[in-house]
Amino acid sequence: MNPRRASMIVAGAALCLVMSFAVTKARGLAFVDGLDRQASAARDAAGGKGVTLNFRDRYGWLTRHPVLSGGRDLTPATRKRVAAAIAAVPGIAGVSWARDGDERSASAHCQDDVERILETRTIRFGEASTRLEPSSERLLGEVARVLRPCVGSIIAVTGHTDASGNQKVNVALSQARAEAVRSALIARGIPARNLRAAGLGSARPVEGLDALDPANRRIEFSVLFTAPVKPTPIDTPGPE
Repeated sequence: MNPRRASMIVAGAALCLVMSFAVTKARGLAFVDGLDRQASAARDAAGGKGVTLNFRDRYGWLTRHPVLSGGRDLTPATRKRVAAAIAAVPGIAGVSWARDGDERSASAHCQDDVERILETRTIRFGEASTRLEPSSERLLGEVARVLRPCVGSIIAVTGHTDASGNQKVNVALSQARAEAVRSALIARGIPARNLRAAGLGSARPVEGLDALDPANRRIEFSVLFTAPVKPTPIDTPGPE
């Protein structure tokens, strides 16, 4: 191919890419502006005029997960009502409250609460099954209660086993148990879109324990921040 023609093709492709990004960014801005207006109206109607909405993540990218701040004089019931009203706006994927004194999501507080509940108790299943024991059903009810204020965060549910038996079977069992816990949380009102389940088998034993120790059989919860690990443009939803 003629070098000049090739360079023109490359330049044209680059120009198309730049124009495409500019159009996407403009659409994203318009979309978020619309969300902001609707969310602000929902906030005001719920009695939260002192609450600020931030539709940018910690990287500065537009997001459908607004972080709420302010409203310190509001009662807990009002704050909950305001968050629920904003989360109900079509197009918003979830909300979270900023922590006092920094810009981090309230996710860290939720993580502490979950760990406190599971500090002396564990989620138990029937032998070699995914059936939750009755005591664990009650325990998951407590976990769900502390996770409800974390709407907007991604909650990872991870299953672990000890190293006895076949590793492939252990991975499959830990995955199935994590899925069972995820389903139980969904049944208790935690949005399915915020829950992720994974099974690691015996790959990560508890620190200080022998890999064969039965105490490695456990379910762990990780409440993650809503900001993406890598900056990405706003994911404008398409038609359902």
